Amino acid sequence: MPTFEPLPRFLRDYSQLTEEQKEAWVRMRGRFVAGALRVKRVKGHLGVWEISWAPDGRATFHYGNEVHPGEPHVVWRRIGTHDVFNRP
Repeated sequence: MPTFEPLPRFLRDYSQLTEEQKEAWVRMRGRFVAGALRVKRVKGHLGVWEISWAPDGRATFHYGNEVHPGEPHVVWRRIGTHDVFNRP
């Protein structure tokens, strides 16, 4: 199972979400862990990936050093609307 780490900027972004958005994020996160979602690279930002969690909900992340051998370590970078792509 992957491990996760939020950057401080992600936590600030998350605190700005509505309760409905937070619930949508939690539902999506389970699907992400299960590998049931499509992720794609953020153009122009090497090593940064994005995932959709609502119609206008996006989160960016990069892969960090493994915490448990053989398991990915996801570092959450930003969360919010499409605006997160301005500074992913």
